[in-house]
Amino acid sequence: MHDLDIVTGGRLKILALVVAAATISACQGSSGGGSAAPSVAATPAESSLTVALAGGGWDGVTVPAGQQCRLFGGSGSTPPLRVANLPAGTTDVIVAFNDRTYKPLSSNGGHGIVGFRVPAGTASTTLPSVPGETASLPAPAYLVAKTRAPGKYAAPGYLPPCSGGRGNAYFAVVTATDGVGTVLAEGSVELGRY
Repeated sequence: MHDLDIVTGGRLKILALVVAAATISACQGSSGGGSAAPSVAATPAESSLTVALAGGGWDGVTVPAGQQCRLFGGSGSTPPLRVANLPAGTTDVIVAFNDRTYKPLSSNGGHGIVGFRVPAGTASTTLPSVPGETASLPAPAYLVAKTRAPGKYAAPGYLPPCSGGRGNAYFAVVTATDGVGTVLAEGSVELGRY
């Protein structure tokens, strides 16, 4: 087994845990007949991350000009994100990008999943912007899963907003994990509309 196989296997375990946690969260809801909002059951060790956009023109309302996919004339990158309240034991921060408006890509990293290694003991960090539509990412970033978009929208990595300016709403789910892929905390951030 090569070092790359070990790293890739670890990333796949992290991805599987992130997807499982998101699926469980999505399936939980009120058990009564009322219209209560779905609840998320957190393990005792799980907490909430504080996630905010950290520049690059991202304001959470409108996707910045040029940050859309190549198909629509852009050269998009992930937004830089400020992540705080990282629990002790965090080794990776995983960011799953989604399009809330387009159901096939609205969950579990429909637009791709990017991981970032963080040093032990880090309580907060700023995740740098990394290029879209490529599997080659600068350290400490790495590709966990490429976009699920098919056909002319397919890309080998993160797919920047690609609705052609129809006003689709984009967001990211951010997860802190430990060295074996256990989810320690989760948060989310609105990226804006394009």
